[in-house]
Amino acid sequence: MATPFLLWGSIATLTGVIFGAFGAHGLKALITPELLSVYQTGVHYQIWHGLGLILLHILTQQTPTSTLLIRAGAFMLAGIILFSGSLYLLAILKLHWLGMITPIGGLCFISAWTMVVIYAAKNQASTHPHQ
Repeated sequence: MATPFLLWGSIATLTGVIFGAFGAHGLKALITPELLSVYQTGVHYQIWHGLGLILLHILTQQTPTSTLLIRAGAFMLAGIILFSGSLYLLAILKLHWLGMITPIGGLCFISAWTMVVIYAAKNQASTHPHQ
């Protein structure tokens, strides 16, 4: 089963680079250094998790029916939207209540990586059953 993780990971990484450049050059004079730091945190997490989606694409090519990997990708994408998206909006629009959404995105990232760890542990156990 083909997953959209390569596409979404590439889009997330591409837009993360664009958002990073916009923050460094366009927002620098418009928002406080503290809000710029918040914005850049969103950029960093977006790029790393975009690369994570690309990794999940590669892994699902090896194990196309892995429910764990497919769910991990869904959580990773949700995390990008909720975590990074809320930080962008908080920094640009100064809507501090959006900070309440950010931890939900963080939990999505934690859930995604936990599923990858479980997948890896199960894969390791099935490959090397006597270790």
